[in-house]
This record gives sequence, structure tokens and C-alpha cells, in this order.
Amino acid sequence: MDFWPEFLASSWGKEFVAGGFGGIAGLISGYPLDSIRVRQQNSKSGSAFNVFRHVVSKEGPLSLYRGMAAPLASVTFQNAMVFQIYATLSRTFDRSIPSSDPPSYKGVALGGTAAGAIQSLIMSPVELVKIQLQLQSKTNQATRLKGPIDVTRRIFRQEGLRGIYRGLTITVLRDAHSHGLYFWVYEYTKEQLHPGCRKNGQESYQTMLIAGGLAGAVSWISCYPLDVVKTRLQAQSESKSAKYCSIVDCFRQSVRNEGHGVLWRGLGTTVGRAFLANGAIFTAYETALRFLCKQQ
Repeated sequence: MDFWPEFLASSWGKEFVAGGFGGIAGLISGYPLDSIRVRQQNSKSGSAFNVFRHVVSKEGPLSLYRGMAAPLASVTFQNAMVFQIYATLSRTFDRSIPSSDPPSYKGVALGGTAAGAIQSLIMSPVELVKIQLQLQSKTNQATRLKGPIDVTRRIFRQEGLRGIYRGLTITVLRDAHSHGLYFWVYEYTKEQLHPGCRKNGQESYQTMLIAGGLAGAVSWISCYPLDVVKTRLQAQSESKSAKYCSIVDCFRQSVRNEGHGVLWRGLGTTVGRAFLANGAIFTAYETALRFLCKQQ
């Protein structure tokens, strides 16, 4: 009965809960643009507006939220875990910094990189299910999947556990370096916008929104080609009839057939979504953390 009060009383518990709130805020605010991004990456569709207009007219506006149940079910734990691992490792990698001071930028970058690599173990199967649901057509009722559980069962039945983790390698490659950059840009930017806030924790909501949004945009630009390849690999439904047999093969075929521009298709949509979603993530995270510390 005393677990929850004791959990929230610890710094570990506060970071975990605040990270969960941040994840939910980011997912809800950015999911429609994420659906448009995935469709742009996996096809020869035109602009984001054309994709949006086509999807809404053919499948309805709620189709932009298709597949959200899978990441929503895991995003609280995933984001909470990332922020907690980052908070712990950012100090572990640089023990010369006193506990009363904020972690160094070196510790921030290394802690973020490690957190990104570890969270890929959760995000790879979640994003596989999400992408499969986002890309299925509403008009093809014969092969239509009902939800995340249905997709997971089909993949496991056809490909086994290996199929559930299809795309894990490239997810790690994408998330490790991008998370290191993500946390570094956030910490650096908010300090520039509000000098001294890393130590006194008095940054404004405007600072949180701008720093978080910029961190999300920069990190996504840095890993975007990898994300395009990951989307195409995870969009394949059956290993026996797969168009791409490896990361390198997917990269080569995509560039050969559609040019180098394919590696940046949907970037504008992604940057817009990243700024919006990650501004919401850090604002919700910092706000929840302040509230929990004040209550304590």
C-alpha cells in the first residue's frame, strides 16, 4: 500500500512519471502528421497536403489516428523509461560533476545516446505494428486488420519472433545517435534562451516549447534517411515476398528507383510534427516534474 507514495518520493519515480506524461502529450499532438509522414515515405505520393486531402476524402479524418492504440499503450512506459535512463546515465558518464550541478553536455549526449539505443528494444515492434496499421487501405476489407493485437498475431504466425523484431537493427542505428543529439540540443538551447535555468530550474514555458521543438526537429533531420529505410522495411508484410532483403538492399533499391530525394521525402511534415510534438513532450515533462517536486 505504501509503494506509490514511496515511488513518487524518489527522484527515480518522479522522472519516470513525468516522462510518461511527456510521452502521452507528444503522441496525441503529433500523431496525425506522423501518419502523413509514413504514407509519404512508403509511396510516391506528392506533398503532405495532397496526402492529407486524399486520406481525409477517401478514408475520413479519423484514419489519421489509425494505429495509435499500439504506441499509446506503450508510450507512457517507453518515454518514462527513456527519461529515467537518460537522467541516470547522463551523470554516470561524467562523475566529475557535483550532484548539485546539472549534468555536463558530454554526459547529456552520452546518456541520451544510451537511452535511445535501449528504448529501441521497445519501439521497434511497436513501430512495426503502427506502420502496418497506418498503411493499410480502408477500401481493402478482405485483408483489413482489426487492430494492434490482430497485426501482432499475424506477424508472429507468419514469421515468428524474428518477424516481430523486423527493423530492430536500423531502429537502434536511428535512435542512438538521434537521442544523444536530442537531449544535447534541448539542454543547450534552453540554457541559451534562459541563462542559469539548467541549475535553478526556472525556465519559462516558452523556453521549454522552443527548446523542445528545436531538439525534436534537429534530431529528426539527423536520422531521417535511416527512418525512411526503416519505414520501408517494416511496411513489408511477409518475409517470403519481401521487396527488400536488408538495410543496404532497401537503401540501394530506393535510391536507384526513385533517386536520392526519396531519402528526404516527407521531411517537411516530419520537422513540423517533431517541433510540435517534442515541444509538448518537454513542456509536459518539466511541468509534471515541477508539480511532483512541489508536492513532495
